[in-house]
Amino acid sequence: QVQLVESGGGLVQAGGSLRLSCAASGRTFSSYAMGWFRQAPGKEREFIAAFTWRNGGATYYADSVKGRFAISRDNGKNTVYLQMNSLKAEDSAVYYCAVRSGGYYSTTPAEYDYWGQGTQVTVSS
Repeated sequence: QVQLVESGGGLVQAGGSLRLSCAASGRTFSSYAMGWFRQAPGKEREFIAAFTWRNGGATYYADSVKGRFAISRDNGKNTVYLQMNSLKAEDSAVYYCAVRSGGYYSTTPAEYDYWGQGTQVTVSS
């Protein structure tokens, strides 16, 4: 069993930055992929970024955030971060972290095994 707790959301002006954290507990993560998703009201949950311990620690991003968001991890703390820069109003959503066993990332939410409770990000224009 894996427990995930997100934090770091809040209200920020357009052009600003936030860093989200996802603290994981319950199991080690050497064979997992960690993903970040977001969901705005009335929209489907959307893939944002992922990190996998395979391939020496590869990262993957949705085109909508590439160059603005960065995913990183602190193995010692079992924590994954999402640094979000140059935020736009359309980035407003509830952000979730998720874990997928097996080590390969996916952009499909249903393929992730564990989810955090989500953290709200609101970007004012």
